[in-house]
Amino acid sequence: MTRPITAGVDGSEESHAALAWAAREAVRRGLALRVVHAWRFEPDQAVDGDRDTQAGWVREAVEEGVREVTARHPGLDVTTDVREGDAVDTLAAAAADSELLALGSRGHGRVVGFLLGSVGQQVIAEAARPVVLVRSGDQASAEVAGREIVVGQEGAPGDSAAALRFAFETAAARGATVRAVRAWTLPPVFAYSPASLKLLDEAGGPEPYEKKALGEALQPWRERFPQVPVTEHVEMGSAGQVLLDVSARAQLVVVGRRARRTAVGARIGSVAHGVLHHAPCPVAVVPPV
Repeated sequence: MTRPITAGVDGSEESHAALAWAAREAVRRGLALRVVHAWRFEPDQAVDGDRDTQAGWVREAVEEGVREVTARHPGLDVTTDVREGDAVDTLAAAAADSELLALGSRGHGRVVGFLLGSVGQQVIAEAARPVVLVRSGDQASAEVAGREIVVGQEGAPGDSAAALRFAFETAAARGATVRAVRAWTLPPVFAYSPASLKLLDEAGGPEPYEKKALGEALQPWRERFPQVPVTEHVEMGSAGQVLLDVSARAQLVVVGRRARRTAVGARIGSVAHGVLHHAPCPVAVVPPV
């Protein structure tokens, strides 16, 4: 079954940007676009407290956004899905049978970057498919040749396989370059085991070891997408900061998700959290395989 690109909308400028981004991505990939809106009945917001009246307002607002999209992309297959219910549950369910889910993220300028709402954080933590967060100022002009798809890689080859696959698929659809980033830090002396010391010695030191690890992780994706140019970027520093440092020349940043459960709900990993809040471009958070 072919999955659609899904955009979650709520009438905000940010969600309009996410819808526009999702429409462009659907056209590039030759997929359908689905527009999803979750709403709750609020008696004090309807003139006469009537549920049907408010539902009509919601549908009209969604259809207005759809009309703008279809005017820009006449051949695009667009469907709408307006549901009454919890936003997190609705969006997570929509993501499950989508190629990806695009959501708006409240941004306050390039310096501060993303200000991610609680709904967005919960959806990212719960979604079984990639979630892309888009700022209100995002424009199609940012998706130009020369601007890279930046993706973070860490651990063994399989640890970032889902993020790498998404990055290469997106780059192939856009004719873009992938910049694969692997950050490393010197662990405390007591963290070195005899086995790890042997591997480092065989590699010629920490940095050559990290470069070798990145090359091994990229090899299957280079073979699968030979048309995609790849830049390997290995740098000493925290993963979040290194990714942010290179995001200035990116049209999209892709990070893996490490969701964990807490007493107050699911939380995404620190690297994804930092990049989402401060990257100047859309950010894709990809769950593990």
